[in-house]
Amino acid sequence: MDTCPQEHRDGPSLTPGTTVPALPRWLVPRPRLTDRVSRGVLGPLTVVVGPVGAGKSALAVEWAHTGRSPGPVAWVTCDGRDEQPGVFWSRVIGALGAAGTDVPPSVAAAGGPLLVAGLTAALTARREPVVLVLDDFQPEPGSPTAESVIGLLKHAVPALRLVVLSRRDPPLHLHRFRLSGELTELRTADLAFDDRETAALLGQHGIEVPKQVVSALRKRADGWAAGLRLAAMSMEKQPCPEKFVAQFAGDDETVVSYLVEEVLDVQPPGMRRLLLTTSVLDHMNAELAAELAGEEAGGHFAAMVRENSFLQPAGHDWYRCHRMFADVLRMCLRHETPGLVPELHRRAAAWLGDHGLLADAVRHWYAAGDHTRAGRLIVGRLAIGQVLGLTAARLPDELIRRPSEVTEADEPESALVAAASALVHGDDTACACFLDRAGRLVGELPADQEDRVTRCRLTHAVIRMVRQRSRFPDAARSAAADAEALSALLPRAAPAAHPEIQALTLSIRGRGELHDGRLHAAAASLAAGLKAACAAGNGVLRRDCLVELALLEVLRGRFRAADELATLASQPPLPAWTPADRSRSTLHVVRAWVGLARGETAQARRELGYARTALHGAPDPFVAGVCSLAAGLAKAAERNGPPTGRIGDAVAGCRLPMGLLQTLEPVCAAVLDASGSPRTHALTRPDPPLLVPAPVERLSAREREVLGRLAQMMTTEEIATDLYLSVNTVKTHLKSVYRKLAVTRRSAAVRRARELELL
Repeated sequence: MDTCPQEHRDGPSLTPGTTVPALPRWLVPRPRLTDRVSRGVLGPLTVVVGPVGAGKSALAVEWAHTGRSPGPVAWVTCDGRDEQPGVFWSRVIGALGAAGTDVPPSVAAAGGPLLVAGLTAALTARREPVVLVLDDFQPEPGSPTAESVIGLLKHAVPALRLVVLSRRDPPLHLHRFRLSGELTELRTADLAFDDRETAALLGQHGIEVPKQVVSALRKRADGWAAGLRLAAMSMEKQPCPEKFVAQFAGDDETVVSYLVEEVLDVQPPGMRRLLLTTSVLDHMNAELAAELAGEEAGGHFAAMVRENSFLQPAGHDWYRCHRMFADVLRMCLRHETPGLVPELHRRAAAWLGDHGLLADAVRHWYAAGDHTRAGRLIVGRLAIGQVLGLTAARLPDELIRRPSEVTEADEPESALVAAASALVHGDDTACACFLDRAGRLVGELPADQEDRVTRCRLTHAVIRMVRQRSRFPDAARSAAADAEALSALLPRAAPAAHPEIQALTLSIRGRGELHDGRLHAAAASLAAGLKAACAAGNGVLRRDCLVELALLEVLRGRFRAADELATLASQPPLPAWTPADRSRSTLHVVRAWVGLARGETAQARRELGYARTALHGAPDPFVAGVCSLAAGLAKAAERNGPPTGRIGDAVAGCRLPMGLLQTLEPVCAAVLDASGSPRTHALTRPDPPLLVPAPVERLSAREREVLGRLAQMMTTEEIATDLYLSVNTVKTHLKSVYRKLAVTRRSAAVRRARELELL
């Protein structure tokens, strides 16, 4: 379909700004967006909102030339915020006339409701609809122009299809159309160029670079069309485009000039101040903006969000500024008021810290040059786990400074954070030095700062646990005992808010109890540690607790449960083992015992070989003793003789606690029995030989999935996330599982499911 006949397009009688612009040669085809516009014009209203240079007009021009309009296209180029009703409606009538809609002269001379009524009559008399494009339509809410367009849109549909291009939301009661499903919206994020479109734009300038360079440029420009075009124009003059991309940012001279002239300099003083002062923030909301800019300037926040498409919603009334525009604003702020920047960072840090946004607060304290306050915040909130990687949420890597970058620590908190940073970067010597210094500084704190002393000492113990758990088990157990004692001195809510500390402490304590042969105590500690690790989102501690529990089940002779736990410990999303992980050798030892219990001696020997290799890299006397016992049983299984004698040979030279060896005698007998008679494997007998009735009803496939994750000690929220279900749906499945298994608790459901061999 010819959207605008040539005789009309070139005719001298038309009002300027009322014809579809010619298709520019530099336009980058964007079919993914023109398709959306084509679908949008099947309804009454399509809105394209984006910042200056986002490609709104280019997109509309491209679509207008696709020939996919349901009727002729009437194009009006508006005057933005300076729109005058008389000029605007003159252009609209001229554009509609060019599109084949005859508007009587009496209508053109009228105004207000009469004008709207006359245009409505002219439009509804047509056999096919007209698409009216309003480019740069930005009237004030409640203005005569805005109200007349609302009336026209209300009465002239379906004969009129309106497409609005604007830098801000047009005042056309968008929420009504949104609720009725009659609104098509394309916003800043939709208009952003993707990698393919960026490569095509660069190709117009004769620039060919690798895909990763294209992607890097697109990310730096946030997909902003004007920024990419300016970068391409600069790259034409560069001998090394790749190097230019690495340095390209919002401080590029052409970008700065463009945004300052087009956006910043046209703002009223209050809005300009608000934009500049909030530029130090990565994310902002109204309250934080007022904290930085003052109540008067902060009062402009709603208008700034409404009128500036460089601000993009980030959810829950938070917004983020377009990356390149933020760079320009920060550069202008440093140039105009350099002394204000540190103070703005301090205000932001204090507000964010008070509202529980730790990582953002720490970033701003560092940006303000106040490392002492950053350290106090981390230690005071017991958040050292976010530095050490004990939690799912971590402090950004750029905030964790290398030991060489740390100056002399004058406060215990700074020394503790430096010790944790050194540990993360693998510098054990620096970690030890900073720990020693922190210990001395804590000892120098005034006696009336008891809470601060306790939090510092607890943080000290946590760092020692992480540092020593893989190399010095006894020192790690001592640190864990200190951590438990110190946690008891704090308000109950403080340790409860940090399950990563509890998970680390319990895993170390449980492992020690297991090595002492105190199986019942170890089972309680490790189960509690597993639950805490799940709550903290710590895959390593969760995996290690599962492996230790598997070894515990081996020592109890419950090989089926041991096999299940070992399997769970090896499945994603739990992390893979590294050569330094002690639990890796434990896993192979567990698998070796399970192999012996199945009568699969050859498989058991292979696993024992893997275990010895792992023990060579990370020695563990207790696991080595259990490994030696399994190796002795493998040899004994191949010899004849009375079981008692063969067990004695296997135990000889095994360095395990005597009480534990006595507990293991029946376990060894069951293994030898299984190895000598494949038809009576230990795994074929239930762990405790109980007679349990079958469930009244069969579990559904989804209920079995929920039950399986329940056995992994996952929380209801984690199960919902893992299975892409709502929390309420998971709770419904759990109730059904409890009913069918005749239990009332999670632990009972898992135990009953194992007894029924459902897991």
